[in-house]
Amino acid sequence: MTRRLSLWSLFWIFFRIACTSFGGFMALISVVENVIVERKKLMKHHDMLDGISLASILPGPVAVNLVVYVGYRLRGGLGALVSAVAAILPAFVFIVVLAYAYFRWGDIPAVSRLFLGFIPAVVAVIVAAAWNMSRKSIPGWREAALAAVAAGVLLGVGGFFSTVGIIVGAGVVGWLWFRHDLPAPVKGAPAGARKKRKRKDKSFKRRLDVRALFLAGAPFTAVPVWQLDPGILLKLFLVFAGMSVMLFGGGYVFIPIIQEIVVGGHRWVTQKEFIDGVAMSQVTPGPIMVSAAFIGYKVAGLAGALAATVGIFPPPALVMLASARVLERIKRSAAIKAALRGVRPAVIGMIFAAAVVVGKTAAPVWLSGAIFAAALFALLRLRLEAVWIIPTAGLLGLLLY
Repeated sequence: MTRRLSLWSLFWIFFRIACTSFGGFMALISVVENVIVERKKLMKHHDMLDGISLASILPGPVAVNLVVYVGYRLRGGLGALVSAVAAILPAFVFIVVLAYAYFRWGDIPAVSRLFLGFIPAVVAVIVAAAWNMSRKSIPGWREAALAAVAAGVLLGVGGFFSTVGIIVGAGVVGWLWFRHDLPAPVKGAPAGARKKRKRKDKSFKRRLDVRALFLAGAPFTAVPVWQLDPGILLKLFLVFAGMSVMLFGGGYVFIPIIQEIVVGGHRWVTQKEFIDGVAMSQVTPGPIMVSAAFIGYKVAGLAGALAATVGIFPPPALVMLASARVLERIKRSAAIKAALRGVRPAVIGMIFAAAVVVGKTAAPVWLSGAIFAAALFALLRLRLEAVWIIPTAGLLGLLLY
């Protein structure tokens, strides 16, 4: 940890990020990198890349997993919980409002022109993040080769197993290439430091147990008691919690799995309602898994939306939290340091590949190129925040497309 923030400051940082992170998980990741590393200097580039690597191979939404990792690094267990709530809250509010309008009045008016402006700006945010990371993590031809191969594999093959293969393969190559370049590790640690760390670990575990329970239960206090149906709420929670720890590969893996369970199995929504709910989740900022709230809202109103959301996000977040603590311990090893030196440029290559994938969805007109170029210039040269650039691009799309 480089600086200690108040929990309110941490919440506000991630809330602002989440309010404008349209365009999928890589957009959110890129804005997090831009704000946390480039602007506020709260973390180092290599620590952020380690978090992205870890988040990519664990179950659940990659972007939310990364937010949990960053929150943990900055303020421990409570920081992880506060950051995750802040990152999910805007998307949750958006989807509940849209679900209310949808089930009350029918189809939502099209906002396609707004998002035609968002997309090229989101691509610029992703490219800028990858470029800033590459300046420090790709110092030579070996790192550049790893980044290029990773981007090529992801664009040519794609899928979760390709992502895992890239990270594992880059780690092995990094160990082979860089293990002799590292200084010899300092063995042991002062006894006082070990005792202090042990006391801190025990204290953290006690605090985490209480706070995890609070996070799981607190949202329900916003719903009047007479609205609750414990049977259906518990069922919603358990169904989505069970799915959440099996969803490797990000939110889009979530779509066919949840479709089979909530449409074909429980019949909570129709096929059309499910498709519309997924579409709405892509119109909102934040992770696509927030479509769970849409389904929960159809089943049991606001209480159902909360139950589904509390089911889908906290289990992977707790897995990420435990894994982050393990990573902090093992990354002191010289072998792990060498492996991570190979993984980091590979992750940068995957981020560049994500920019290409998102860019293919932009409208093939000159205005898309102009918005992309202007946004990239604003990010890299003027160093403006994405929180201002993306809404401006959306307004241009609304007016000019």
